[in-house]
Amino acid sequence: MRATQRHLFTALRALHHENPLGLPRQLGLPRSGSAPQFLSRSQRGLPTKRAIPGVEKVICVSSAKGGVGKSTVAVNLSLALARRGKRTGILDTDIFGPSIPRLLNLSGEPRLSKGNKLLPLSNYGVKSMSMGYLVGEEAPVVWRGLMVMKALQQLLHDVEWGGLDVLVLDLPPGTGDTQLTVVQQVVLDGAVVVSTPQDIALIDAVKGINMFKKVDVPILGMVQNMSVFTCPNCAHTTHIFGSEGVSRECQKHGIELLGDVPLDASICADADRGKPTVAVREGPLADAYHSIAAKVIEQLWG
Repeated sequence: MRATQRHLFTALRALHHENPLGLPRQLGLPRSGSAPQFLSRSQRGLPTKRAIPGVEKVICVSSAKGGVGKSTVAVNLSLALARRGKRTGILDTDIFGPSIPRLLNLSGEPRLSKGNKLLPLSNYGVKSMSMGYLVGEEAPVVWRGLMVMKALQQLLHDVEWGGLDVLVLDLPPGTGDTQLTVVQQVVLDGAVVVSTPQDIALIDAVKGINMFKKVDVPILGMVQNMSVFTCPNCAHTTHIFGSEGVSRECQKHGIELLGDVPLDASICADADRGKPTVAVREGPLADAYHSIAAKVIEQLWG
């Protein structure tokens, strides 16, 4: 097949509710007189939880609240896991507002494998897949819920990861359809909840904690992001969003505080230019993510 035919999308491709990403399908009709076919749970539209082929461990990073730096934490955690010898991938499950392409400085349409699976894009030693690779950076995804859920199912089960020790799922804010689809269709080995110390962020973070408890997903712990700001001129420290909020919720819910990530302008600048902090820096900022990764590895592999 020519390279141009290996592209996922073409300009004239029509979207269908059952296959919104347009992946090739081999559709066979039952032969006349054949025995009746009993439909599986998935064929009847019922959720079925299954492992992702070629992936040993799957964890999700959640905040339930937008604007707390969850995706930046997810990417830097993935890179830190890779730096510790784990074959790592990250899947951006935010259909409407994907961030992973910008954070990893990646673009372009994924190719298809011989088995008609999406092939991940890689940078900094981490494999990745995102809706952002399938549409333009400024193109909105104007889809209703059914299309979104079908697209998410394809991203979850139609990517050929090629062998990973751990896959990190970057969840969008909220506790709705996307989160429910993930927890019902994928065997999750744990969840990391990200929040700032601010009470208004913790309200939603706690909802995320309770969601994972309700669906029996182990909670690996919480990350306190933007925990403290240190003035670059006078070195004075200020807890802009409070200081003990995440620690308090960890104690209340009996979960581990995985670590604190400071509020630093360079983390934001690194993210915006597609050069995650763990990939380009050494010192306290990168160490914060490495410490979190070490605790995640300890909980997943002992």
